[in-house]
Amino acid sequence: MVRGSLRKLLSGSLSLAGKWQQQQLRRLNIHEYQGAELMGKYGINVPRGVAVSSLSEVKDAIQKVFPNESEVVVKSQILAGGRGLGTFKSGLQGGVHIVKKDEVEDLASKMLGQILVTKQTGPQGKVVSKVYLCEKLSLVNEMYFSIILDRKSAGPLIIACSKGGTSIEDLAEKYPDMIIKVPINVFKGITDEDAAKVVDGLAPKGADRSSCIEQVKKLYELFCKSDCTLLEINPLAETADNQLVAADAKMNFDDNAAFRQKEIFAMRDTSQEDPREVAAAKADLNYIGLDGEIGCMVNGAGLAMATMDIIKLHGGTPANFLDVGGNASEGQVVEAFKILTSDDRVKAILVNIFGGIMKCDVIASGIVNAAKQVSLKVPVVVRLEGTNVDQGKRILKESGMTLITAEDLDDAAEKAVKAISA
Repeated sequence: MVRGSLRKLLSGSLSLAGKWQQQQLRRLNIHEYQGAELMGKYGINVPRGVAVSSLSEVKDAIQKVFPNESEVVVKSQILAGGRGLGTFKSGLQGGVHIVKKDEVEDLASKMLGQILVTKQTGPQGKVVSKVYLCEKLSLVNEMYFSIILDRKSAGPLIIACSKGGTSIEDLAEKYPDMIIKVPINVFKGITDEDAAKVVDGLAPKGADRSSCIEQVKKLYELFCKSDCTLLEINPLAETADNQLVAADAKMNFDDNAAFRQKEIFAMRDTSQEDPREVAAAKADLNYIGLDGEIGCMVNGAGLAMATMDIIKLHGGTPANFLDVGGNASEGQVVEAFKILTSDDRVKAILVNIFGGIMKCDVIASGIVNAAKQVSLKVPVVVRLEGTNVDQGKRILKESGMTLITAEDLDDAAEKAVKAISA
């Protein structure tokens, strides 16, 4: 997702196109080494490098990829920013280091399999399963470059700054006048004039202007042809030999394009994702984990949002967003309960179903079967209304389960909050 200060740069009224897109969206995120490989295929200059996952691979890479290098950059690979300033739970400071070649193996051994905590991972951190070994470049100038989807212009927007190497939040605060924005007409594509505006904003010191323009056009081509939602290069750097190089990159992709971007989506690293969200996706459920204590199972995104709001209104905190949809099967309801109960922070579960296409008896049967398969150790509050509601209530009553029933959403939220403190 586009980060806070970058959003401020794009403030303004939503376009008509933007107003249609109000729901939470999932964006595929890939590792730095995967992004570098993809950029290389489009003719974009990237450092020479290789990703390794074991010490034997480290040894092999040093011999084959860096035979003449005296120093190598070692980058831990996790799906989070701030790696350079991160801290491993083992005590090692920093997830990115430049070391002598004979020190690479020792450093990699201290990174692989260890948990790295950064400002974006939260205190739990993420496991480093791969490290990216790169050539050390002599950088003489660092700039910022990104392409995002802009609601205001209803198309791609290139953001560039002649300063780089630090977060866009800091750049926006310190150098607001140096940041330029170039909207691209989605029907015409990027023109030489558009690319020239970007290059002028980057203000390279020694790199050939025409070659820089070509690099910008290739980056835009990658963004469009790969169905990117975000392409951020920080820094986009000039080397001592006047080459423009993407020294680091973050890329996100539109999940709606997975059907035509099979090669890219095959890069998905589920080990870096919330296991609950991975399980939910497999069951075709819409789930987003939060930090609260009341697990929610609701049908319909709007009703789910309202449920979370009313829980907060009564002094509680939602543990998740979980929309089972309008056509959920009994098996999906069972999977939903398994996901909710797998969260140790959940102290109560609130089931809020308004049956339209979704039938209350299906939900009720799913709850009963879930109770047989999952050890329900927390109170469950159920509010059913709509299609087959009487059958649903009868199924729950005859199940012998200890449930807290509610008449409406407000009543359900109030009872769920009280159940935690009881």
